[in-house]
Amino acid sequence: MKTYFSIQPMSFGTLARMCQGELYQGALGEVSVRGICTDSREAGPETAFAAMRGARADGHDYIEQALQNGCRCVICEHRNEALDGSNATAIVVKDTELALSRLAYAYRRQNLSRVRTVAVTGSVGKTTAKDMIHAAFSEKYKTFKTPGNHNSLIGMPLSVLETPQDSEWTVLEMGMSGFGEIERLSILAEPDIAIITNIGSSHLEMLGSRENICRAKLEILCGLREGGYLILNGDEPLLRNVKGKSYHTVYVSLECEKADLFAKNIRVESDCTRFDAVCFGREMRDLCIRVLGRHTVYAALYTLAAGLLVGLSEEELRQGLLHFSPDGMRQRVCELGGITVIEDCYNASPESMIAAIDVLDAYSRQNGRRSVAVLGDMLELGQESPALHRSVGVHLAQRGIDRLFTLGVGGDQIAIGARQKGMPVPHIQRKRDVKDLSGMAELLARELKDGDVVLFKASRGVHAEEIISQLREILEKPNGEEAAG
Repeated sequence: MKTYFSIQPMSFGTLARMCQGELYQGALGEVSVRGICTDSREAGPETAFAAMRGARADGHDYIEQALQNGCRCVICEHRNEALDGSNATAIVVKDTELALSRLAYAYRRQNLSRVRTVAVTGSVGKTTAKDMIHAAFSEKYKTFKTPGNHNSLIGMPLSVLETPQDSEWTVLEMGMSGFGEIERLSILAEPDIAIITNIGSSHLEMLGSRENICRAKLEILCGLREGGYLILNGDEPLLRNVKGKSYHTVYVSLECEKADLFAKNIRVESDCTRFDAVCFGREMRDLCIRVLGRHTVYAALYTLAAGLLVGLSEEELRQGLLHFSPDGMRQRVCELGGITVIEDCYNASPESMIAAIDVLDAYSRQNGRRSVAVLGDMLELGQESPALHRSVGVHLAQRGIDRLFTLGVGGDQIAIGARQKGMPVPHIQRKRDVKDLSGMAELLARELKDGDVVLFKASRGVHAEEIISQLREILEKPNGEEAAG
């Protein structure tokens, strides 16, 4: 991961001061760098290398490679032979990851003090909400957002460092895997508006319960500015009674008309979702977002709430919602021969899996076509994993999805849940080996028919998107039409 400072090159001494590290000046003297990276392969003469300790690798083992690439400044927790034998400067800190947050905090305070911030966290939908808010705010303000999903203790600080100085707003996404992480990110960002999209089942393996996940997400309050706004999902019981004296709470809902913002008359069409909304007592009719599914309306409500709080007009909000489009592998609809593919392979949790199944059901029914779900493992669910996978299968059978293909051990549990709820056994096909992606592609090529609507959904570690690529190769062969049957 690499970023360039948005303001100006930074001297080694300034970098050390902002990191709160000890400077060991090399023979090159006081030189400046234009950016910072955490991958030694991206290091160079104008880029400092931050040696991070990870679960799989220790960046300190790659300092020599960074130096060979011309790197002249290394941020590390200890010096090694490669550093001592070079002319490069070392900035020694107690914790490189924490030093990165300190650097971003000092940088923001010094160079970006006038930039206001929206911070978004939640178990599901935070990237969609972030991107939608960015699209709306950009109708009126110069707005920067976290690139991609750079929402970690490494990614978000790097995002802050590249925020243009002339930005009026920045929209930052905050992810976490355990307690204390959202707190650190929130203190770094000092948001004017904080949003928690929902409390799901992701990270149960680490935190043990949804109540603990809620506590971790509420750490976003640690940095919320005095008098700021906390926008919450009023349909989540764990968030319904969150209040404080130093901030204002705003609730959005698809179920309760008494919420500050309430969506109604939701219509999922072939290429968009339309709805009406009552926002702080004011009605807006026929709003449109170019993504499918009732669940996507939550992101629109967070956008409407934040936009109205900062002075966006109804027309600016309408246009912002229309200009939003999902990034990456999030609900991308494409045609593959005579098959419609809904690619939603970025990640998966029980909540997002169920929402994706609902989209598949609505889309296929509206077009009178056969619905097919290709579902794989959902990771990091802990001891509840088998039951949560089975609950997805139950929901799929209740929705009347026509065919189910599963991948992995968790996929087996999805199949069991669907079968127990009445899905015919011949309509279910399973492959337990998550490495056999080509086998799944070949199976699908034999079984799919022209006109099918096929959803692909699994946790990122399953790499379900590769099945789509392999299926495309099979179907594009001269006999592909026959294989697709």
